[in-house]
Formats: sequence, structure tokens, C-alpha cells
Amino acid sequence: MATDWNRISHHAMDWAYEAGTVIRESFKKQLTIETKSNADDLVTNMDREVESFLIDKIRKHYPEHQILGEEGSGDDVQSMEGTVWIIDPIDGTMNFVHQQTNFAISIAVYHEGEGKVGLIYNVVNDEMFHAIKGNGAYMNEHPLPKLEKVELEKSIIAINATWITSNKRMDPSILIPIVDQCRGTRSYGSAAIELAFVAAGRLDAYITMRLSPWDFAAGKILIEEVGGTITNLDGEELDMLGKNSIFAGKQNLHQYILDEHLLNDKK
Repeated sequence: MATDWNRISHHAMDWAYEAGTVIRESFKKQLTIETKSNADDLVTNMDREVESFLIDKIRKHYPEHQILGEEGSGDDVQSMEGTVWIIDPIDGTMNFVHQQTNFAISIAVYHEGEGKVGLIYNVVNDEMFHAIKGNGAYMNEHPLPKLEKVELEKSIIAINATWITSNKRMDPSILIPIVDQCRGTRSYGSAAIELAFVAAGRLDAYITMRLSPWDFAAGKILIEEVGGTITNLDGEELDMLGKNSIFAGKQNLHQYILDEHLLNDKK
């Protein structure tokens, strides 16, 4: 029996909307805030509650599927075989804690390693970015147009200043000419939102040195559905079960920056 991706997409969106309502109501309550890998890596009771809520829904409706979740409540996924849900209950937890804005619920569904359904729900702005492979991408009910070409000098690029001032992966100075030549830079503090904004044409590119699958899995589907490109900083395919550097953007801009800046330095 063929998988009904439309049904899965509708379920995922319904659950994200429901979880979003719970998150907004939590603004009035006291949060329990803990740290994970370091003092800046925050997790709240809402992260865990939303992940548990989503996992319960997925297990009830799709018990044969695997689940990879940021907070560890899912499965120990070792392979992208079969159908795998990749979820981030609150991407941008620091923003959620400090600002109560610029955070998102991210849900992706992959089948045999191929992205089939992706959604990023910008909770506070009530913007649902969603896509089913081959059917285009949308923001709420509005189709997102295919991404058009842009020159570096006219581009807006999302990049965190940390990667320019302190970068263990590469010489930070490699990024400085990109920052100098583009029209402007932005940093929203949520990879999911920044990837959704690339898909929507609000940003022309996004560069970061380290993301986990739950940070980029849904955004990858959205961006590819509108003709954008997403790779690591070496121009290679992403590892869907490991940490990656991420470079997403409009196709021509992505290729130009790779050729003239990121890869040129290694020649």
C-alpha cells in the first residue's frame, strides 16, 4: 500500500498547531529551565512536554515508524531505512526563554533517506511553512515561489557572529569577505526559522558551522522544494544522522560562494 503523504502532512500540521497553542499558554506560567551540554544549551519542561506530545501522537497513528527527537524521547535511530520522523519540539529554546519569540516547532518525515514531508511552525507569528515532496512549499495556504537568482552584493545572509569571531572548524577570516560583500546579515537564533526564511525568500542564504538533524531536516525539504540548495560547507550531501556544517541558499548564490570563497581557499 502506497504511503499517504498528504495524510501524514495534515497530521503533522494539526499536531504542531495544537502544540503551539500549549506553548503560547505556557508564557503565563513558570518554566523549569535546565542546561545540557553547556550553560548556553538550554532545555525547558516545555521542550520535553512538546516532544512527548508529538511522539505519543506519532506512535499512536504510525507505530511502525521510527522517531528521532532532540530531547531523546524517541528511538535510537541508527539508519534512515524505512520511515523516520525527525522532530525538534522547540528550536530556538534560548529565544523562547528570554524573548518568547523567534522559535519554532520543526517536524520532518523521511522515507528510505528521502525527505517526504517537512514543516516549520513559527509559533508566535502563526506561520506554518510546509511542504510535501514534489508538491511545492507553502507558508500557511500561500504557495512559495521558486527562488530567483541574486548576486552576493544584493543578498541578505543569515550568519551568527560567533562563527566569524571564533571558529574551530575553519579560519574565521574566510567568512569575512562574504559578510563584507553581501548587502546585510541577520541572526535569528533559530536554525529552523532561518531555513524557513531562506525557503520563503526572506533570506538569500544561511551559513552555520554545526547543526543536528532535528535542526535542519524539515528546512532541507522546504528549501529543495523551491529550487534552493542545501549542503555542508564543502558542498557535500548532509549526514541525516549526524552533526553537519550547513550552507543553504539560492542555487546561484550557493554555487558562487562555494566556488569563490569556501572552496577556493582550499585549492
